Amino acid sequence: MAYMSQELKTQIAPKVKAILKKYGIKGTLAVRNHSSLVLNIKSGKIDFIENVNRVCSQSQHQMVGGFRPITQGHVNVNPYHYEKHFDSKALAFLSEIIPALNNGNWDKSDIQSDYFNVGWYVDVNIGRWNTPYEVTA
Repeated sequence: MAYMSQELKTQIAPKVKAILKKYGIKGTLAVRNHSSLVLNIKSGKIDFIENVNRVCSQSQHQMVGGFRPITQGHVNVNPYHYEKHFDSKALAFLSEIIPALNNGNWDKSDIQSDYFNVGWYVDVNIGRWNTPYEVTA
């Protein structure tokens, strides 16, 4: 059963903060429902929204699947398939931050039998529904 505690978050936080600082990103870590570690990215030097719109609009798989450009200023990153939705500096950042959020985590799930066994879930939110992501200079 997935479990995330404040103590575990405290152990993971220094590595996450170092990566955020390296890329000039401002964000916060939170624990949701004692099962998810959540990174909320508020602002930064990387234009994630433009990046995901450009990458997905060039992907035939995404276009056939009904991709619509993101206009609300926020995006929830799929931690399992982010490399298909981002490239360049955005992908480099996510390729560092998601493994850091999963440090010590495990996934022994069996989707075919509808059995999910993970240490904790990871959510990465770029912007929020009520506060859009801000690109800084």
